[in-house]
Amino acid sequence: MARVRAGEAAGVIFFESNISSVEQLHAVVRELQAASASSPVPEPLLMLTDQEGGLVRRLPGAPELSEKQIGESPDAVALAGQAGRSAGEGLVHAGINVNLAPVLDVFRRTGDFVDEFQRSYSMDPQVVAQLGGAFISAQQQAGVAATAKHFPGLGSAESSQSTDERPITLDLSPDELRTVDEAPYRRAIAAGVRLVMISWATYPALDPRLPAGLSRKVIQRELRGRLGFGGVTITDGLAAGALRSFGTPAQRGVLATRAGADLLLCSALHIDENSPAEGVTVLDRIAEALATGRLNRASAERAAERVLALRSILAAHHR
Repeated sequence: MARVRAGEAAGVIFFESNISSVEQLHAVVRELQAASASSPVPEPLLMLTDQEGGLVRRLPGAPELSEKQIGESPDAVALAGQAGRSAGEGLVHAGINVNLAPVLDVFRRTGDFVDEFQRSYSMDPQVVAQLGGAFISAQQQAGVAATAKHFPGLGSAESSQSTDERPITLDLSPDELRTVDEAPYRRAIAAGVRLVMISWATYPALDPRLPAGLSRKVIQRELRGRLGFGGVTITDGLAAGALRSFGTPAQRGVLATRAGADLLLCSALHIDENSPAEGVTVLDRIAEALATGRLNRASAERAAERVLALRSILAAHHR
């Protein structure tokens, strides 16, 4: 049980309102890592943030260009690599070892959900694949694990279709999903991306009943089986409005774990609603589900091993 619990409670996510300066953040990270070093699982904790570039940056500094600005540049490949490298270097300086980037969504229309904040490289899946791969490789060489998101893709969502706010269904054909939305993930996996974040939208072509992040069909059959991803899967925030019909965050955490999520992101939409107690409640519910057989212990152990392996890899990089 201890190893499963350690694998599930593996890190801390930081938002802009948590950070007054890079120096302050690094001091907090050092304190957390020191506490972890004296625990039964001494591998460094995962320290996560969203440093995508452009408008979505939790820390000041690089990458200053958005994904869309990079995608529209004649030097796009070089700029994507530079963005990944500078993001990695800046985050390492702050003590962060996991970036919830890059976004690999392939947007369809100007001003839609992903394009509104310039979070997509292109409407061309091959361009997204190439630039995302360059970002991932450069960032991970700097010692920060990359996260490809939001699988299998939010690029077809309209501007009003935010999974943070409400349930979203993206009714795409299997062919469009696999040739457009999932195409960049093949390149990301080939580049060795460490994590993949699963979308909270529902994709009837893959699973007509459950949001992707709660679906074994999406995580196990599509991402792991068809695409061959062997790294760490992570949910988006468990407080998302898209999950309003799936119980409390703790109940959603059990469902996501059963579906194949290795890491659960226990963060609320509004910063003042975030509390460590929420994560502890989710963790306790998962431990209870394991003890009563409602979660498969062998699957949970494999998830824990993937997370612990990531922590060990990052520790080795920074020795």
